[in-house]
Amino acid sequence: MSNSKPTLVTPQDSETSDQDHVKQPGSSGTTEISGMPPNRGKQLRVFWIVAIVICIDQITKWLVLKNMHRGQSIDLLGDWLKFTFTENPGMAFGIEYGHPALITLFSVIATGLILFYTYKIGHLYGPYQISLALVLGGAIGNIIDRVFYGAILYDTPLFVGKVVDFIHVNVWRGTVGAGVPFFGGKFVALFPIWNVADMAIVIGVVGILFFQKKFHETSDVLKAMAEDAATTSPLPPS
Repeated sequence: MSNSKPTLVTPQDSETSDQDHVKQPGSSGTTEISGMPPNRGKQLRVFWIVAIVICIDQITKWLVLKNMHRGQSIDLLGDWLKFTFTENPGMAFGIEYGHPALITLFSVIATGLILFYTYKIGHLYGPYQISLALVLGGAIGNIIDRVFYGAILYDTPLFVGKVVDFIHVNVWRGTVGAGVPFFGGKFVALFPIWNVADMAIVIGVVGILFFQKKFHETSDVLKAMAEDAATTSPLPPS
C-alpha cells in the first residue's frame, strides 16, 4: 500500500490546468475557422471520396467508350432509363455557352475555388464536407474529359475535349417557354443525358443546400468558444 500523501488541488490550480488544454485560434495544432485541432482522418475522408467518385466516373466512361458507339442506346427500363452514348461539348446538362476551351478554363477555376474552400473549412461539419467532396470529385471527373479526351481520342488540342455522357433518364420531353434563361425556345428532354460525375455534383449541391444552416451554426458556436477562450486566458508573463 502506497505511503504517498494525497495532493490538494486549489481552485487556481484547476483553472490553470483547464486553460492549458485550450488552444488559441491560429496557434500550432489548430485551424483558423474552427479553433479545433486538425483531424487527419477526416481530412483524408475528402481525398477518398473525391478519388472514389473520379474512379467510378472514369471507369464507367471507359467502358462506354470501349463498348458503345456514339448515338447508340441500350434500353434498361423501357424508354424511361437507357444508356445512350453522347459527347457534350458544353456545360452541365448540355448547356452550350461559349468556346469549349473557355468552358474548360472556367471549370478549372471553379474547381480550384471549391478545393480551396474545402481546405479552409477543415472538418468543421462532416455532412457539409462530404457534400463538397462529392462536388469536387464530380467536377474533376468532367475536367479530365475536357482536358484530355479530345487529345486522346480525336487528336485535338488539350482543353477542347467533350464530356462523355451516357445515363439517359427520359422523364419529360417538350419545348421550354421563350422566357426561360438558357433553355428558352429549346426542345428539352428531362433529364438530359448525364454521367456519374454529374450525379455526384447534383447530390453534393443538394447536400450543401441542406446542410449549410447546420454548418454555419456549428461554425458560429466554435468561433464563439475560441473567442471566449482567448479573452479568459491569462496574460503571458512579462
